Amino acid sequence: MPGMTPLLGISLLARAAITADVMALTMYVVLALDMSYAAAGAVAAALTAGIALGGPLLPRPMPTWLLLGLLGLVTIPAGLAHDWPWLCVAVIGAGLLTAPTLSTVSDAVSRLTPASVRGEATGLQSSALSAGFALGSPVAGVAIDASVPAGGFAAAGLAGLLAALTGYLLSRRSPAAAPSPSSSSQATGCGTVTMIKMRSAVTAPRGRR
Repeated sequence: MPGMTPLLGISLLARAAITADVMALTMYVVLALDMSYAAAGAVAAALTAGIALGGPLLPRPMPTWLLLGLLGLVTIPAGLAHDWPWLCVAVIGAGLLTAPTLSTVSDAVSRLTPASVRGEATGLQSSALSAGFALGSPVAGVAIDASVPAGGFAAAGLAGLLAALTGYLLSRRSPAAAPSPSSSSQATGCGTVTMIKMRSAVTAPRGRR
């Protein structure tokens, strides 16, 4: 399936960014804000509320790479929040973009694959999303261990931006222009007329040529 590999990569990175965001906010509340896991649960609830509202509030289709870029950009500043109410406000923005982002990635896979292999394509995408889910939390954990608790948000945001860049470069590929039906029919018609004229010239009596 030509072009499927970049889409699977985008799916993996998108899911990894979202999973890393969830992991990062839990660790950030506990480690940086020195609050309880219950407070982390409240922030996660705010993120979930944003995800639930994202689909209805953003019904307009947008380019996949743009949604991924916005998701990455709004995720990184969450590490600047100094108390959990502001962190709730920050993660709601990321939540609003989560559902539209995942749905547009799935829609792109569905549109760009032929019907004969669409089932295989969606299965591969599901595997890529699962791999991203498994990859996101360890990446956020490594980033937090290697830097500061806010580093988890930075890792999640950078994963989203990398997915956006990949999607943008993929969208810039212009497939070879296929001949339009009208031009094909015109060419066929011209060819038919030419063949008729040649046949008439061959079969006509010598005196009438």
